[in-house]
Amino acid sequence: MLRKLLPLLPIVLLLCGFALGFVQPVGLLIGAIYLAWTLYGEHRLPRLLWWLVCLVLSIALAAHLLPGTTSWTLWPVRQLSPDAPVYALHLSWDKALVGATLLAWWLRRDPVPTEKRSPDFAAIVIVTTLFAVPLVAVAGGLVVWNPKWPPGFWLWMLVNVCVISLTEEAFFRGLLQSELVRRFGAFAGVAVASVLFGMVHWPINPLFAVVAGIAGLGYGLAFYFSGRLLVPILLHAAVNCLHLLLFSYPLRII
Repeated sequence: MLRKLLPLLPIVLLLCGFALGFVQPVGLLIGAIYLAWTLYGEHRLPRLLWWLVCLVLSIALAAHLLPGTTSWTLWPVRQLSPDAPVYALHLSWDKALVGATLLAWWLRRDPVPTEKRSPDFAAIVIVTTLFAVPLVAVAGGLVVWNPKWPPGFWLWMLVNVCVISLTEEAFFRGLLQSELVRRFGAFAGVAVASVLFGMVHWPINPLFAVVAGIAGLGYGLAFYFSGRLLVPILLHAAVNCLHLLLFSYPLRII
């Protein structure tokens, strides 16, 4: 019964955005098409066709390449670190829709046989990632030590978990890595998903793309060894949280 109600999650999100004026009629139409394709096309269409179109639509929405949505500014522009540029917190309805839709898709999938998981390896990966990612970022000069507790932290954390971490992990691990592992094996699947995760951060900063790729490898291995999508989502959110609370945010001006 609960699985049948899961599509209501992205549907309600889309309608709320429309009611609040952040989703225009064309965005509502695009969102409805994306919802229908992702949640109901897998078993009615050739799998590769369904997966490729779902991949492209997810990227286009998450990257704000399609019309019909505007972001909700939750924080005004402010400077969180003296050595970093100003930062504003936005809720992107199109990216949030991708996360909610892929989460509903993931939870509604038919159970499939999986190889034996290793919680011990997953725990090792989690701890290693939490230490390695900040150390590499500091060593590369991307950030410096700057502990703080910014006003509105819990609102930032809510967006961090429910939009940023959820959407990126549901896409890169749930949709992308799981299919690559199924087709090409664990090594290739985890590696390719991690490299692509790093590459999408290249426009921000090439060194940041390297750090993101290392983080993506940690998220991918944590997902593979645990078999649970919640694990990389929470690990991703924890890494982002450490970044905000302990180091320059978003990045040190070089």
